[in-house]
Amino acid sequence: MQTDLPAWVIYLDTCCLSRFFDLQTQPRIHQETAAIEQILTQIQDGHWAWISSNVLMEEVEQTPDPQQRTEIMDWLTNAYQTVSAGLSEILRGKQLEALGFIEVDALHIACAESGNVDIFLTTDDGLLRRAKRNSSNLYVQVENPYVWLQRRDKNEYIGNDRQ
Repeated sequence: MQTDLPAWVIYLDTCCLSRFFDLQTQPRIHQETAAIEQILTQIQDGHWAWISSNVLMEEVEQTPDPQQRTEIMDWLTNAYQTVSAGLSEILRGKQLEALGFIEVDALHIACAESGNVDIFLTTDDGLLRRAKRNSSNLYVQVENPYVWLQRRDKNEYIGNDRQ
């Protein structure tokens, strides 16, 4: 199937974008930050596409640190597309909340599903656990960015027909 989209279509949640501002002394945080930086570089270079959402933008606007908020909002200008949470996303979000997802995470996933992303990336362990438990009820795969890059580099994602 021919498509105009780059090889990977990705949704990064707020936790990913905020990872740069976390104290980088723990190996896990440093690894995740490096992975997200690599992903953003691929997006900026046009190799991958980033699907954002108004849910993400609203959440970032709530960031108390003005410098962090400004930097993340600047990164959001690299998004290929921004999905608006309309009625279908809100209804889907309610279905996901019934599965145990918190409201904002449910809306993020619903927007990612509407944006037909290949992968939803988060560093939120609770969200990752809920997504794993409910993977058969999701229309998008949810993964940690560092883990995803490691698996991608080992060609464990054969199912992506845009590779």
